[in-house]
Amino acid sequence: MALILVAHGTRRPEGVTMIERLAAQASSLIGDRVEVAFVDVLGPTPSEVLSRARTTGRPAIVLPAFLSRGYHVRADLPAHVELSGHPDVIVAPALGPSGQVARLVGDQLIKCGWRPGDSVVLAAAGTSDARARTDLHTTATLVSALTGSRVGLGFAAIGDPRLSEAVDEARRHARRTNARVVVASYLLADGLFQERLHACGADLVSGPLGTHPGLARLIANRFRRAVPPVPAPTARRASRRPSAQRFVHDRVVRPHSAA
Repeated sequence: MALILVAHGTRRPEGVTMIERLAAQASSLIGDRVEVAFVDVLGPTPSEVLSRARTTGRPAIVLPAFLSRGYHVRADLPAHVELSGHPDVIVAPALGPSGQVARLVGDQLIKCGWRPGDSVVLAAAGTSDARARTDLHTTATLVSALTGSRVGLGFAAIGDPRLSEAVDEARRHARRTNARVVVASYLLADGLFQERLHACGADLVSGPLGTHPGLARLIANRFRRAVPPVPAPTARRASRRPSAQRFVHDRVVRPHSAA
């Protein structure tokens, strides 16, 4: 079975290296190779990797390495699956939002020096997609519940509030409680957006989630859960005229989102 981890894509070599390292770590945990594809900026694209899998006759599992269910998950990725012509593809839910990802964010906050009482800004790349914004607010709520901190939301690229504005708002709140402002990176990999997080004026900034060893385990577990169960053999009454039985599996599992 072809296992494909699909990320956004970046021109920064360190960001590409981090995604490839995640795939390699997940491969060692699963015991099978995890390939990488990108929906934007660089290749190979999901349709290219799926087309190669189709020529070998292997079914495929595609895991979107995205932290919310935005346009790339709901539109780009299904289009790539359709373009590939692969007849047997399972598209797993995106990585986020989820309680597991929120716990990784909390771990990264602790690692960077966060203390109870600090004001936190969950920093995402940005989106104009309504469902993705809802997912990001869900994650902010989950992180707030885990840490007990006030958690706002800020965007490093597009969308309101801009990260600098969110940090300023958190700073006003922090002054009243003599607390610090900590930015929680809600990015997978190093790159331009992570640099913007460090330049936003916060007291502390956590590392991208790709640096957390638990993310590779989460990816490996998502692939395992997406593997369809093998049907148990059905007992049949013996026939006087034995004949070969041929089972044909020719199905397409349509992309779906996490509940």
